[in-house]
Amino acid sequence: MKSARRLGIAVLVGVALRGQGQETTRATSNWPVIGGTTDNSHYSSLKQIDRSNVAKLKQAWTFDTGELGGLETTPLIIDGVLYAYTPQSKVIALDGVTGKLLWKFDSGIKSTQPARALAYWTEGKERRLLAGVMHSIYALDPATGKVIPSFGKNGMIDLREDLGRDPAKQSVVLTSPGTIYKDLLIVGGRNPETLPAPPGDIRAYDVRTGALRWSFHTIPHPGEFGYETWPKDAWKNSGAANNWAGMAVDVERGIVFVPTGSASPDFYGVTKLGDDLFADTLLALDAATGKRLWHFQGVHHDLWDRDFPSPPILVTVVRDGKTIPAVAQPTKQGYLYLFNRVTGEPLFPIEERSRPPSTTPGEMASKTQPYPLVPEPYAPQTVTEDTLTDRTPEAHAWAVARFHEIRHDGQFVPLSVDKDTFVTPSFEGGAEWGGPAIDPDTHILYINTNSYSSLGALAAHTGGSPGRVLYVNQCSVCHGDHRQGSAEFPALLGITQRKTIDEITTSIHQGKGRMPPMPIEGPALKGLLAYLATENDDVAKPGAANEPAGSVAVESMASPTAGDPLVAAGASVYQAHCAICHGEREEGIAPSFPSLLGAGGRYSDEQLLALIHTGKGRMPPFTKLAPADESALLHFLHPPPLAVDDTTSYTMTGYRRFVDPDGYPATKPPWGTLNALDLNTGKYLWQHPLGQYPELVAQGLPDTGSENYGGPIVTSGGLLFIAATNYDHKIRAMDKTTGKVLWEATLPYAGNATPATYEVGGRQYVVIAAGGGGMNQQKGPKGGVYVAFALPK
Repeated sequence: MKSARRLGIAVLVGVALRGQGQETTRATSNWPVIGGTTDNSHYSSLKQIDRSNVAKLKQAWTFDTGELGGLETTPLIIDGVLYAYTPQSKVIALDGVTGKLLWKFDSGIKSTQPARALAYWTEGKERRLLAGVMHSIYALDPATGKVIPSFGKNGMIDLREDLGRDPAKQSVVLTSPGTIYKDLLIVGGRNPETLPAPPGDIRAYDVRTGALRWSFHTIPHPGEFGYETWPKDAWKNSGAANNWAGMAVDVERGIVFVPTGSASPDFYGVTKLGDDLFADTLLALDAATGKRLWHFQGVHHDLWDRDFPSPPILVTVVRDGKTIPAVAQPTKQGYLYLFNRVTGEPLFPIEERSRPPSTTPGEMASKTQPYPLVPEPYAPQTVTEDTLTDRTPEAHAWAVARFHEIRHDGQFVPLSVDKDTFVTPSFEGGAEWGGPAIDPDTHILYINTNSYSSLGALAAHTGGSPGRVLYVNQCSVCHGDHRQGSAEFPALLGITQRKTIDEITTSIHQGKGRMPPMPIEGPALKGLLAYLATENDDVAKPGAANEPAGSVAVESMASPTAGDPLVAAGASVYQAHCAICHGEREEGIAPSFPSLLGAGGRYSDEQLLALIHTGKGRMPPFTKLAPADESALLHFLHPPPLAVDDTTSYTMTGYRRFVDPDGYPATKPPWGTLNALDLNTGKYLWQHPLGQYPELVAQGLPDTGSENYGGPIVTSGGLLFIAATNYDHKIRAMDKTTGKVLWEATLPYAGNATPATYEVGGRQYVVIAAGGGGMNQQKGPKGGVYVAFALPK
């Protein structure tokens, strides 16, 4: 059991040195993969732009997609053509010199999900782009943007398939691009944070045909390594343990490195008791077969959403005069792990430390968690009275009073019922999806981080209407247990006054921003919409914390009125008289006929009956329905509330920041940093604040740092480029040796993405996606603009 928990190493059979005709070390004129190179280095050997002239950089071109929604895309640049996404996941090709649009591919799928890059494959004269749009992956001709019909089914594969479950009921979205190894496209996916959720299988598809070549089960099946770390038959009903962050591949050795996230649900783990391999795990797999070579689990039985947040980075380090191939993995909790990439041996010591038990009924937290001893964390690990904000005397006094109401016992403290616990660094990290950069000449790693705190607590829920129960299990972790929202997620109280039922249903089915698609249909959807239309929570008083624990069964959400003969009779009346206009599933036919989903939450029986008798707009009056049919139809449209379920469940009360009354972090700055770390020694060379709040700069506080998303790149010209910051909308160039800012420019929106650099016609460019819309930017400007910079001609 110990080896399964800490570090698992399989016999490295058949992993001989393998070569292929793809660039695996340093990018030259192209930026052909999201991380610049297949080892995810974020490094370029270009050096036309260097320390001596970077201050002369000017805008070379811009391309405005004309869409709202934000961008997190790192473009690929291949032979002078830039390939990228729009905020609505259309694929575009731009001239790398002028920014002129060459072609656009529109799948017809409406999406505002993050799309961080495409994948590119070539062999001989064959070339193709692999573009993820929601749950679909398309193969496109890079020259024309046309679908290649020989791939999958008419040019597309559906990631909801091949999971061993009903595809129509699965939610999996490709936000980070697949990884190319020889003729394979290896993918993970983004899954829901709550149950039901599909398993996070790692899958490899043939890049030519789209055929599935292998799968690795991150929730092991019977007989597979790690099966005993889950409850029996978890592989049938548990979900996630998925790779949403992306991967890195050692092409020479044929090893793909796959970091995974937590298993669903994130914060109350009674349905996933055990260590839960291979959740929160760095996996080393044989890229050709999917066979596990070794693994390291960074969090046992994750109760804090501590996913590995970014792809690992393949590096070399020097120990005792010997060069060692290594893999470095950042974490949300501020740790950097470093392993021999062939054997999985830790290159800095790691120890298992005892952590406190959970006080929540039914929960069994892991007794220990891993801590690397070197390097030191790159983000704060706890909050003390000495680290509270001193931005103003009033903010400090508020923070001191609030501090004494919160548990503050460091990392891996299980959340408790009805009392806040500090989660430091925040739920977002620490490191985030942008990932670090490495200088292969110096072995110095550059990583940006968020350095503020979140608050977490659990709430006990006992019963409620079917819609309330579904909301608690599926939605409350983000939108709050009482629909109050947070800085990151909008409030849903009064949502039916701000959005139409059609708009709400579309968001549920297609997802939006950080919200994944939810395959909720029929009576379950109707119940949820009816609950969202209520002014107050129709829920019984929560049970006491010491009452027996349990969870609301997922099956109870699927069809809360199943078996009700009056509902069945009403459904028949609806199909005979109403479905032709309002749709078979009450979804409506926009713009002519409205959806009737949730109509029972908007109208009383008397109002519905009046509409039936008098008609409205294009709807004629229905005056000849038999009273029994009218009663059945009303029952179908507005079913009476079901009996309250008295089972107690526990959910997280929402993602909340520890912020002062003015909305700034209630700890001392810096709130965001950029760090330079020598991987040979594990020592930091420098750490500087990253990002500013313009209004605080005006008050004489320029060095606060800020929340930031998107990573750095480093070049042979002695420079590091990074945007990422939420509030000042800047891209910066720094001296990579000292961290001194040598140049900066203001973008039209926040550049929450990782830049890329390339060369065309002897001229070097740096390009960044500026879209805003990052986390904690609900009210900030959003758009979709690509901006390229170069030295004057």
